[in-house]
Formats: sequence, structure tokens, C-alpha cells
Amino acid sequence: MTKKAINKDIDIADKNFKKLSIQVSLNGLSFCIADTVSHRVLLSDSILFSEEQHPEALLKEVKTLLGKHTLTGKQFDEVVVVHSNTLFSLVPKPLFNEESLSEYLKFNTKLLATDAPAFDMLEGFDIVNIYVPFTNVNNYIYELFGEFTFLHNGSVLIQSLLDNYGNQGESVCYVHVGQRQMDITVLKQKSLSFYNSFPYQTKEDFAYYLLFVLEQLDLDTETTAVRFFGTIEEDDEIFQLCYSYINDLTIFAPSSPNHLNLGIPETSSIDFTVISTL
Repeated sequence: MTKKAINKDIDIADKNFKKLSIQVSLNGLSFCIADTVSHRVLLSDSILFSEEQHPEALLKEVKTLLGKHTLTGKQFDEVVVVHSNTLFSLVPKPLFNEESLSEYLKFNTKLLATDAPAFDMLEGFDIVNIYVPFTNVNNYIYELFGEFTFLHNGSVLIQSLLDNYGNQGESVCYVHVGQRQMDITVLKQKSLSFYNSFPYQTKEDFAYYLLFVLEQLDLDTETTAVRFFGTIEEDDEIFQLCYSYINDLTIFAPSSPNHLNLGIPETSSIDFTVISTL
């Protein structure tokens, strides 16, 4: 596994105005602590797993990461956990029934008896994201910090992109590149045209899913703007392969939310969904 850490040697023992955001997935972990008054990043770390973990192993990794930074004994004004997985379904708000969460998921997700579906309302948009969080992680975070907020990474991605980049007159395809998971969001005129998440193993898998989405939405690879962000650079094999098929393809650098002062270049390694919840 690979790790990246940021520590600005600032005392985080005083919980006043400190917010902790944690992103958990079977492919890696990331967290960030920020001072919500000065808008400074105080501490950050991330781990990419060499292979996909099971939920039980994921919980052990969460405990190890938080223990490494002695966060288990700290207090925060606010704690947010972002669950990143492909176990979700988007539903128009007029069709949403809180009593039928499992019914929405059963057509494209294999549910276990221990799964406890949850949902996010996207603020300002008539969209509900129904998903399966990592319940064992939620239980552990509650034991450590008490009441906290949890969200699905798709909810954070869609909300942030619509709020900040949704006014384009033509369709724009945003692709968040993660470790073995890609999230494709297509926006046009302040509305969501498409969102889905795909697991991938090879650069060919990645290109296939992206080109398939563009084809299904009848978006021309010669003229449609495609923006990559996340763990991707122009010299990556994934970018180079996709660039051979897509004319208007560039790396996208989302602006920091809430005027967050990232301070040092290494903060670019912080997961976008983690930053977006601060």
C-alpha cells in the first residue's frame, strides 16, 4: 500500500473549530482535519491499498490509521464520514419513499442481511442517493466520537460539481479517478444528466466505461469536454489511452471549497470528497 501524510505540527487537542472528515473505501482511506475559522488544513493522511479489502479488514485499517495519529482520544466540533462504494441508486425526489430503501437497491446491488441502507438528500436538487454504508465503520466512529454525519461519495461529488460547475451551456463530463474506482458525472445547464461509479482494473477497462457512457448519452468524443480529476496526471497511461479517443480531454483542478487554505502543495493528495465536506 502507499501512503501520503501532511502534518503542519499544529496542536489539535483543543476541539474548538476543528472538523474531521474521513473517506473510507475498500480501495483506500483518507482523512483531513481543518480549522473551520482560519480555514487551514491541520493534518491529513491517505492510504491506497494494494488490493481491495473486505469490510472487516477495512475496519482494522481505519483503526490503524486513526491510532497512528492518536485521533482516537481527540474531540472535534464535527465529524464527517464519506463512504465510497458502488452500492447506491439515485432516485428522483418525487418518487422517493423512505420506507422502501432496500427496494431501490435490490435491482443493481446484492444486499446482505446485515446491510443497513441509508440515503442522502442533495440540497437544492430533487435527487436522493440511496446507498449501503460500511456499518462496522460507522459503529466504530460513533464509539469514538459520538454523533457524526455520514454521506456517500457520490452525493458529495454530485453536490459539489453542481454547486460550483453546473452552469455550463453544453454537456461536460467529469471523471473522478480513484484507486480501482471511477466516478462519471455529466452536467448540463445546472442539471445532472448522468452519474455512475465503475470498478476498473486496467486502463482498457477505464476507457471502455468512459467511452460507453459517452456513446449512450450521444455525446461526441470530438466536441464534448471531458475533465479528469483525482489520482490522475497527463502522463498516466489511463490519460494517454483516453486522449487517443477523446479530443477535448484535460486534467481538472477543482477549486477549494469554502475558501479553504490548503497551504502547501502536498495537500493536492487529499481526496476531493474529503476536501469538499470541510
